[in-house]
Amino acid sequence: MKTIAGLAREGGVGVETVRYYQRRGLLDTPEKSGGSALGGGIRRYGDADVRRLRFIRAAQQAGFTLDQIGELLSLDASQDRARARALAEERLIALDQQIAKLEQARSSLRRLAHQCDQSSAGPCPIIASFE
Repeated sequence: MKTIAGLAREGGVGVETVRYYQRRGLLDTPEKSGGSALGGGIRRYGDADVRRLRFIRAAQQAGFTLDQIGELLSLDASQDRARARALAEERLIALDQQIAKLEQARSSLRRLAHQCDQSSAGPCPIIASFE
């Protein structure tokens, strides 16, 4: 069993990120164990919490929003594969659109860099294009 710091470390995030995910309902907040005074005790996290945290991070890296991740997590419990697949397909469409924009930007920058390299007279085409 791990403390919140151990969970955060294994998930590759900070403690405040874990707490934020808890507030968003993406991660459970376990009861405090031990301690008898006010505020006593420590919350303990298990391997399932680490897996869930890693899932959240991987889904974020794939571009899913936290709301979508919450939906994916609830779909996992209900085993609604059709909706999970639909969310993934929506994300793929958005990624394809981003890739197209990035490829267009790369092409424009290549063209400007080539123009800059071909001429030393007048203003730099790269700087002029952003004015």
